[in-house]
Amino acid sequence: MRAQRISWILTSTAIVILSGGGTANADFVFGEPAILDEPVNYTGPGYFNCISTDGLELYFDRPIDGRITSANWDIYVSTRAEPDDPWSVPVRVAATVNSAHADSSACLSRDELELYFASTRPNGFGGCDIWVATRVSTNDEWEEAVSLGPSINTSDTESLPWIAPDGLELYFHSNRPGGYGGRDIWVATRSSTSDPWGEPENLGPVVNSSADDACPCLSRDGLVLVFSGWDSVSGPWRPGGLGRSDMWMTRRKSTADPWEPPVNLGPDMNTSEYEVAPRISPNGSVLYFTSSRPDNGIGTSIRDIWQAPILPVVDFNGDGRVNGTEVVLLTQHWGESDSVCDIGPYAWGDGIVDEQDLFVLAEYLEKDVYDPTLIAHWALDETEGMAAADSVGGDDAMVMGNATWQPQGGKIGGALAFDGVDDFVLADSPVGLGNGPFSVCVWIKDGAPGQAIVSPQGGVGWLYTNPIDGSLMTDLSASAGAGTPLFSDVVVTDGQWHRVVLVWDGTSRILCVDEEEAAREPLSEVSAPAGKLIIGGSVSLEQGSLWSGLIDDVRIYNRVVKP
Repeated sequence: MRAQRISWILTSTAIVILSGGGTANADFVFGEPAILDEPVNYTGPGYFNCISTDGLELYFDRPIDGRITSANWDIYVSTRAEPDDPWSVPVRVAATVNSAHADSSACLSRDELELYFASTRPNGFGGCDIWVATRVSTNDEWEEAVSLGPSINTSDTESLPWIAPDGLELYFHSNRPGGYGGRDIWVATRSSTSDPWGEPENLGPVVNSSADDACPCLSRDGLVLVFSGWDSVSGPWRPGGLGRSDMWMTRRKSTADPWEPPVNLGPDMNTSEYEVAPRISPNGSVLYFTSSRPDNGIGTSIRDIWQAPILPVVDFNGDGRVNGTEVVLLTQHWGESDSVCDIGPYAWGDGIVDEQDLFVLAEYLEKDVYDPTLIAHWALDETEGMAAADSVGGDDAMVMGNATWQPQGGKIGGALAFDGVDDFVLADSPVGLGNGPFSVCVWIKDGAPGQAIVSPQGGVGWLYTNPIDGSLMTDLSASAGAGTPLFSDVVVTDGQWHRVVLVWDGTSRILCVDEEEAAREPLSEVSAPAGKLIIGGSVSLEQGSLWSGLIDDVRIYNRVVKP
């Protein structure tokens, strides 16, 4: 099972959302996308719209004739009695909402009594306008829809509306004049829900590009905005994407702050096909979207509805367990803005470590850890052979020389014993390692001053011991060919087990030993490894640099771990 982490510094498999110079928000991951079952998906195309606050109504679009090129679409709704129940057979929303023309892109208000949508019906202001229908209660039918009028709609196209949870912001995309691309994201505001909408404003060149930027969706806390390109055959598509129309995300520190530069949701969430209309569920636990990726035979693969869980990263120190250590770390940062421990009430946090984060952490204590930010893990628990299995990436490492397996001699299970003469392990470097925040974690025992623990081939030493006293050091730098040493005062060649960790958090290089920070120094960028990783040896494998002792449980994360 795979997933994707997102980092405001890293845009590939990744996100730590760091607001520049301000609040730091939590790491989170997208679980593996899965296609929604029938009857929501069927033999024709469909587009996800929204899900109700209580999770019991799901709205989406379908063409009347089942063709993606149809000019006539209707809004459908599927229901369920409980959040864990299957969805019912979809039905068309009432004729007070749907017309004989294209009706699509529905968005429910938080109280579920307003339904905003786009329509090409007559008596509008342009080719496609934004309308709203209301109902007295969730048990009542929708009343006749009305246009939002000339304050929102123009003679151009306005579509894909999204109403903020407080009802005071309305996001939509439009090709009206004053934009930066073919379609741009706009927002209209009002002082209260009884006031008229003000003049819409373009989100500006930080969010909008020279291409099509469309399909906005605001998270329930109002701090995360996801969007996509437009589902068109020829584009143009936003630069920096992975395929045709990609999904992107931007964040703001508060509802009064500006939006920050968007990041691409990266591989797995985006493919070479179309990914459009991302929608965060009201409780922040699921990202729904529409995609033309292969669908395993359930729908059409022309356009189907998918979902991916949004998960907090709860193994703070990256040891593969969630236990009292995480509780202690969380309490140590209580009341702070901490990018690792801030995991609630949403997976991306709320800017402060408090009881909300403790409640989330409690759900994961002493349970099996699924952490897709772990991108390589050589447990070194084998009993024989020349291959060391990577339980995460599947890139088995090659054991060189006469290194011997110690099935009962490791810190966690078995370990590998190195003789300091010709033993080392050659491993593939995980894809993307060094392009954003990362952590390298290793258990070691014995060794001697001047010996290497982990080194990138052709680079500089990442983890090694001081030739003078055996204390932990690193040469991690912005240059592959040369590095300035970062010294620590912690001796690790004393014959005891030590967990040594190298962290680059996007701004600093950090050394940790046995759950304590040992050294830190500013470093704004690093050189990504160009070749393989050497475990138990230096970059040039010179004599005297090879490890003489035990190495166990080598882990690499594409995130920051706490010491």
